[in-house]
Amino acid sequence: MNRAQLASFLRTRRAALQPEDVGLPRGPRRRTGGLRREEVAALSGMSTDYYSRLEQQRGPHPSEQMLTALARGLRLSRAERDHLLQLAGHAVPHRAAPADQVNPGMRRILDRMRDTPAQVVNHLGETLAQTPPAVALLGDETRYTGLARSAHHRWFTDPTARRLHPAEHHQTQSRLLVAHLHASYVRDGQGSRVAVLVDDLLAESAEFARLWREHPVPAGSCPAKHFVHPEVGAMELHCQTLVDPDQSQTLLVFTAAPGSASDEKLRLLVAGPARDRAPAVQATF
Repeated sequence: MNRAQLASFLRTRRAALQPEDVGLPRGPRRRTGGLRREEVAALSGMSTDYYSRLEQQRGPHPSEQMLTALARGLRLSRAERDHLLQLAGHAVPHRAAPADQVNPGMRRILDRMRDTPAQVVNHLGETLAQTPPAVALLGDETRYTGLARSAHHRWFTDPTARRLHPAEHHQTQSRLLVAHLHASYVRDGQGSRVAVLVDDLLAESAEFARLWREHPVPAGSCPAKHFVHPEVGAMELHCQTLVDPDQSQTLLVFTAAPGSASDEKLRLLVAGPARDRAPAVQATF
């Protein structure tokens, strides 16, 4: 909890509101703009003393319920409410897109990439949409149901998810996947969808549990990936990522160095009969 920043944030948002904004009369004696502390307290359903102590950097650690009430009283936007929660040391709840549909902005970008291997994944490792070249490269990753929708879950619970990956790269890939889940778990906390996934993996996979205890951290980049495709053979591709502003979805785009052998093979894959089926892929990360 950052008491100083929390107090400053509350003061600035209180000063930005006018009585008319919240349905209160201004009154002839009001000389300064903004709301009074007692007005914010009344709007938020708490005592003036409790609210005053927050602005004075003292008092108890406010609960999520109290902060939510403050956010309503101060007419905060969703982004401002999330910021308020974070200043008070609480996790910001994850807000998944309805029915896990691709966010509109991501969908518009994906629809313009019909000749490029690209797909949208969420924070659980679930593939929400793929271009036809991505299906040709990776197979149809949207066909799974239940916890198996998560590539992270399949990696640790389904032996077939690894059989086309060279054994010497399993450890690196395992650590990468655990790091991504750990970051989502820290952000979303208990009771979230990622918590359900993590709890299941802790019970099902000793390898996952061991890596989880090490608290791995994502490297912040998507490394080059080496594929051995049944139609075109070995390829080295680069993965570029675009993260949606609400951090819920990521667009992955696979490309090859211009003029390289991998570039030529990728062109053949995109244009050839492999586009019409979902082949197996051997990948090293």
